[in-house]
Amino acid sequence: MLKLHFLLNLIEILSDMAEKLKINRIKAVLAEKDIMHKDLAAMVGKTPSAITRICNNDFQPTLKLLRDIAIALDVSICELLVDPRKEK
Repeated sequence: MLKLHFLLNLIEILSDMAEKLKINRIKAVLAEKDIMHKDLAAMVGKTPSAITRICNNDFQPTLKLLRDIAIALDVSICELLVDPRKEK
């Protein structure tokens, strides 16, 4: 029983950490490429409001959607998550 309680607490802590780390650069990449949310939405088969929520980090895309966005924007998935200019 103690192990179960420990695991549940650990899961809660990790979930909180993941919640705080919800970040992506999709909004920045769209601005760099002068592409509107509605255009990206059409390219990946999502609604403009879904793309807005992703850009505002209110919702994080699945890996499949992240891949589709990367392909549509002609960038690597890494560029959607990490600013390559800050890596140098």
